Amino acid sequence: MSDFLTTFVEDLKTNLPGFIAVAVTEVKTGMSYKSLSVITSFDPELASAYNLEVVKAKMNAIKALGLKENIEDIMITLTNQIHIISISENGDYFVYLAVDSNKANLGMSRAMLKKYAKEIASKM
Repeated sequence: MSDFLTTFVEDLKTNLPGFIAVAVTEVKTGMSYKSLSVITSFDPELASAYNLEVVKAKMNAIKALGLKENIEDIMITLTNQIHIISISENGDYFVYLAVDSNKANLGMSRAMLKKYAKEIASKM
């Protein structure tokens, strides 16, 4: 698990234009298994902990509405940043990613997260 997560976060940092931070978190416990930030004042584990509430609220809303749907990702756009929360296929983990909206390619960011979100379910 550790090698996979290290490779994952380093791949994002190296290959994703505008990368700011990432954290891989378990939905049930809120525990972050791996995190990385290129900005010292940006704490991805703290951000992930707060965004866990967003994930749980959306899961509860889907259940309350009786929808037969799963969350793929949740996107939050700020003035200069985009935050993407990508849920693993089994719903047990999520990846929280922050990128600079002036440098990032949204399609590439989502594609990289989707690729790893599939792998997280089987490797964690």
